[in-house]
Amino acid sequence: MQGGILLGPSAFGRSEKFLNTVFPKKSLTVLDTLANVGLLFFLFLVGLELDMRSIKRTGYKALCIAISGITVPFVLGIGTSVVLRATISKGVEPVSFLVFMGVALSITAFPVLARILAELKLLTTDVGRIAMSAAAVNDIAAWILLALAIALSGTDSSPLIPLWVLLSGTAFILFAIFAIRPLLVIMARRSPEGEPVKEIYICITLTLVLACSFATDTIGIHALFGAFVVGIIMPKDGPFAGVLTEKIEDLVSGILLPLYFVSSGLKTNVATISGGVSWALLVLVIFNACFGKIIGTVIVSLVCKVPFREALALGFLMNTKGLVELIVLNIGKDRKVLNDQAFAICVLMALFTTFITTPIVMAVYKPARRGAPYKHKTIQRKDPDSELRVLACFHSTRNIPTLINLIESSRGTRKRARLCIYAMHLMELSERSSAITMVHKARYNGLPFWNKKQDGEDQMVIAFQAYGKLSSVNVRPMTAISHLSNIHEDICTSAHQKRAAMIILPFHKHQRVDGSMESFGHAFHQVNELVLSHAPCSVGILVDRGLGGTSQVQASDLSFRIVVPFFGGGDDREALSYGLRMAEHPGILLTVIKFVAPPGKTLAFGAKLVGVSSNKDYKVVIEQDNKEKDDELWSELLSTCSNHADSIKYEERLVDSKGDIETTLKEISNSNLILVGRMPAVSPLVSKSDCPELGPIGSYLASSQFSTTASLVVIQQYNPSTDIHPLVMEEADYQDQPEPDTPKA
Repeated sequence: MQGGILLGPSAFGRSEKFLNTVFPKKSLTVLDTLANVGLLFFLFLVGLELDMRSIKRTGYKALCIAISGITVPFVLGIGTSVVLRATISKGVEPVSFLVFMGVALSITAFPVLARILAELKLLTTDVGRIAMSAAAVNDIAAWILLALAIALSGTDSSPLIPLWVLLSGTAFILFAIFAIRPLLVIMARRSPEGEPVKEIYICITLTLVLACSFATDTIGIHALFGAFVVGIIMPKDGPFAGVLTEKIEDLVSGILLPLYFVSSGLKTNVATISGGVSWALLVLVIFNACFGKIIGTVIVSLVCKVPFREALALGFLMNTKGLVELIVLNIGKDRKVLNDQAFAICVLMALFTTFITTPIVMAVYKPARRGAPYKHKTIQRKDPDSELRVLACFHSTRNIPTLINLIESSRGTRKRARLCIYAMHLMELSERSSAITMVHKARYNGLPFWNKKQDGEDQMVIAFQAYGKLSSVNVRPMTAISHLSNIHEDICTSAHQKRAAMIILPFHKHQRVDGSMESFGHAFHQVNELVLSHAPCSVGILVDRGLGGTSQVQASDLSFRIVVPFFGGGDDREALSYGLRMAEHPGILLTVIKFVAPPGKTLAFGAKLVGVSSNKDYKVVIEQDNKEKDDELWSELLSTCSNHADSIKYEERLVDSKGDIETTLKEISNSNLILVGRMPAVSPLVSKSDCPELGPIGSYLASSQFSTTASLVVIQQYNPSTDIHPLVMEEADYQDQPEPDTPKA
């Protein structure tokens, strides 16, 4: 939109030569045609996002807020139209202008609101649910009012024409419900889960969109209504609607819709707003649009006993305008209801109200994440028989075999269902419409990651569900849908809510066929660093080199050699505790190598210990009682070895230099899995590392020069003294919501 305004008569387009060269008059017809075709399919996608069943279930709060959010600004719109008609819109037909201005000020852009809520992680909070329900009702009411405005703006002077248009429009809607919808239902039923949707069904549906658009345009409403109605009546259950969205959304959102923005911008001449009266009218329109929407929503929200901060946030959220507003304004301009000056004023009002929404909502309402305190935040604990809860994250299918084999190795044998795994699929929230549809499916428990998906809908979680049924491990699949810049909040909050003792993260690099490591991208790297900084429990970063091959290993066939290099410190103690738990599995052989420095020396060998830290302010603090804690755990290891000599072996290595450590580590390069602490007090083995989150030893073990077969888990033990900025505020009297029932293994 900004690009269109800059290219149009407001800026560069002031030069006739530029305008005739870049946008000759012959090209504008083609541009407008493509833009309007894109707009038809965009409105079809908007209709697909709106589920009428959710509108039927709208509570009284959302209904009252929606009604007040339309009524108050609509009334102010009437007053605004009177002022505009007296100044810059003289001679325009009063009734249609009045309705157009009322709709322009009272509309809430449902698609834009959904995107803002998803970005702010408010979509499944109480505020988000009320806002979405109210916006859906608002959207339907606004389109009905717009149909009325279009009917009233006809060129024919006969008063019966608007009545005929409205009756014909009602007949079309009834025809769509009782004639077109059954056809769509039949096609949806014949598109079962797991099978490709037939191309003929997609062609029929897209043809119906164009045909219905033609029908409503012929009636005299607008072509957009036909496309919108087809989207509304489309069956939302099953894969059919999702496949349709995926087929057309990239073309519409990526190419055709920007053309509509440019087309709108070319029609907008900001230069027409000149003089004190015009600027005063712009301020008046913006004030009335914001005041009516915000005050109307806030007052009714307070009457409905919504807390003040939430009511204020709802007011600003409902004030979102965006693309839907521009559609209304363009229709008004095409129908000669809005002149150039009134159009430019309303476009600037729409842009202004949309720009201010996100920053103001972030300033007014950032809900504090609360949770009950819990005890077991590390694997190392006094009660080894207590249930171990792990949040295992994965990006794609390539992570799943290794993750399942790691889970199988971790399950132990002491007590049935002692291990509970929350398998979280990390998905980036893209700009696509289907991303919002996915978030809509999230379970309403205040956090946007639990999906109530039917079996088979998410291929990523089927493997975990199958593994959970075949083993004694309680596996609960989850999905996090968020921007990568703040998906760490979902991970950490989820770990706290599910009382996890450890978060397992995939390393941001994967191993290529030639053994070299290739990065997924810097964003995934940052996710891991942020989780390490804010995690409410221990964290393990999994460097996947194919643990157990490319498929899941059966429990009876599992045979892994696991090595724990032990240098001392909290992170190494956590790694050793994890290794001891794994050694309970009959198919695991655990080897622990304790590195010991000569008398009078430390394992740092004079090196600085802050060289490989992900946080520049991080300093390795050698606790006074570190030695005692290390010795205590080592004694526990020795006593365990005496009872399980066949599955646990240990040795001590005296090392006099960094080279001695490297030589010893190279001896274990052919093992299946290595568990190492993130920040032991030891000399870094690499001079430079682009992966500081792996620490001084992990950075070396993750390099291709060390091994191409040994997978690695770099573990950071939870330390309450460094947990300064928690994402979840613990409250002793906070009541956690009960978890959903899951089938027992």
